[in-house]
Amino acid sequence: MSLKDGLKALQQHRYSEAIELLEAYCQTVSNPHSQEYAQVQMALARAYHGNGEKDKAIALCQELERHLDSQISNWAKGFLSTLNKAEAPKPLQKAGRAAQTGVRLVMKGFADNLALVSIATICLLFGMVLVLCLVILFILNSNDPLGGLAVAIIITLIFNAAAFFISPWIMDLTQQWFYQTHWVPLAEIERRSPEAAEIIKRVCREKNISLPRLGIIDDQNPTAFTYGSFPDSARLVVSQGLFTYLDDDEVATVYAHELGHIVHWDFAIMTVASTLVQISYLIYTFARNFSRGSNDNKIKNAIQVAAITAYIFYLVGTYLILYLSRTREYYADHFAAETTGNPNGLSRALVKIAYGILEQGQHTQEPSKLIEGTRAIGIYDSKAAIATGTAYRIASDSQQIGRVFLWDMFNPWGWWMEMNSTHPLTGKRIRALTTYAEQMGLETEFDMAAVVREGKKLNKNKLYGNLVLDILLFNAQWVSAIAGFIVGLLVALISNNASVLPSFSFFGFGIGTLINAFAMYPDFGRVSQTDIFTLMCDPYASPLRGRPVQLQGKLIGRADAGYQFGSDLRLQDKMGTIYTRYASRFGSLGNFLFGVTQVQKLIGSEVQAVGWFRREIIPRIDLVQLKTNRTTVRSYPRFWLLVMGIGAILFGFIVPMLLQADLF
Repeated sequence: MSLKDGLKALQQHRYSEAIELLEAYCQTVSNPHSQEYAQVQMALARAYHGNGEKDKAIALCQELERHLDSQISNWAKGFLSTLNKAEAPKPLQKAGRAAQTGVRLVMKGFADNLALVSIATICLLFGMVLVLCLVILFILNSNDPLGGLAVAIIITLIFNAAAFFISPWIMDLTQQWFYQTHWVPLAEIERRSPEAAEIIKRVCREKNISLPRLGIIDDQNPTAFTYGSFPDSARLVVSQGLFTYLDDDEVATVYAHELGHIVHWDFAIMTVASTLVQISYLIYTFARNFSRGSNDNKIKNAIQVAAITAYIFYLVGTYLILYLSRTREYYADHFAAETTGNPNGLSRALVKIAYGILEQGQHTQEPSKLIEGTRAIGIYDSKAAIATGTAYRIASDSQQIGRVFLWDMFNPWGWWMEMNSTHPLTGKRIRALTTYAEQMGLETEFDMAAVVREGKKLNKNKLYGNLVLDILLFNAQWVSAIAGFIVGLLVALISNNASVLPSFSFFGFGIGTLINAFAMYPDFGRVSQTDIFTLMCDPYASPLRGRPVQLQGKLIGRADAGYQFGSDLRLQDKMGTIYTRYASRFGSLGNFLFGVTQVQKLIGSEVQAVGWFRREIIPRIDLVQLKTNRTTVRSYPRFWLLVMGIGAILFGFIVPMLLQADLF
């Protein structure tokens, strides 16, 4: 019997046999300080854990924590944190996988055609940048419009070409500086996940593409992402946490998902599209700054119009990219399901990644910079991990986990919030993967049919009855500002007095802000004692009409990644974790001072939190009161909305006088 036999037994979950083989091998190693010996001990710790011998696994990890190799000691710390969980989730009963790979699966109804979406997005963004360059150059060189057109086209092409070729190298530097990415050979991936290595080799061979540059980041937060300009020069990076929280077959589906981005070229399309949107923003800032320094009123007014147009293009472009990003995730999931024949494995992987992100966040006072920095290109939106990770943490069966997907699939606010997200909502992704499993004739990992049946029983009037009104109230300040502008324009035309136009705009904004404040923060009524999991399972939850709640839990850290003076906190109870938002009566300055002087003292304290629960992509509690056994902290989320609304109305009365005094 050899080391290879022991590792194979571990991969096949024959834990007792793996322990016997690995322990025997350890006795034959002459140098207990060697890298190989440490790797065997890491495998042995996993085998102990899988066999239910938790004490032995903990003792071995504590020994590995003192290893001189930082990568090994960090692995031990991360695995030890998992072992020390008081209520670790029971492993999901694995649903099966197809015996055959490469099966054609129908994905109709889940996403639009990726090629059409990509072409349309690039053409629209290219056209926007071209128009903006043309407008700017035409204004600055109006005597030669044809020359301006030629220069605009050339500049646009140069911008795009430079962005396409240079951005991956910039990303490489970012990887090295911020995340200390280790570039590894395929053999290293094969050692950690044999099936993943096999998938990489097979896809590259069948699709006739070069092996991507493979990276591993020494971070226990599970994630994976791909970037580059061409399939033959792509980079595929994963974190150490992926191998910690996922089984071999699940890791393989994640690699297949990322390879799907390479095969579809969508990672390159995203590189170009993101750059084009940034160019629109740069043109906006250039035009805005240039207009301020121009003495020619005609040119100044024209450039101001160009700046506004550039900003509108920037906003439109941002939503186009978000839509493209969501579409490409569906296609990468589809590719992984076809390539591995294991859509259930990817479903489990997504849920475990959410759990891993949530789990790691509970052991640090600040969120991971890796997870925050790669949110847009990662396999999973870290901000959406709270609900799914909470469900997996406490649920012993997949049906309980499915309850949190009701909001994703049936609440209309889910669709509205998803428009601002780079990834589809988790419930929708798992529903698509479940459909692929059904097409293969497999048992499904999650009973999404039961979720759909329960969703159809929801009160449709409660979900949709006031939706239009609620959306208007949610955006009341901007809706009222536009309405005020229109009314002001009519009054200005009738009275031939342009000075009333800004006044009515400020009146509208102020009134809308007051309406929004009272809609989102009504007088606090009866407060219900609840827990985080129950809140996550509420299919009627809304970002507008908050639910007054009281939670008992522990403050475990700040919510703002990389900001050591942040005032928003993470609250953990026995069921999960949620963000809490603090609002001082003294505005941003008060929030900053609270973050500097009080937050560190509160972290680690048992608290009673009272506030409004709101469900968005990132569920949160808008605090009213935070009470410990030593002190009580009060929060005023409505206060500054009232100040802003009243201030805007008062300023609306002052604007005409300022205009007459020529102060603007």
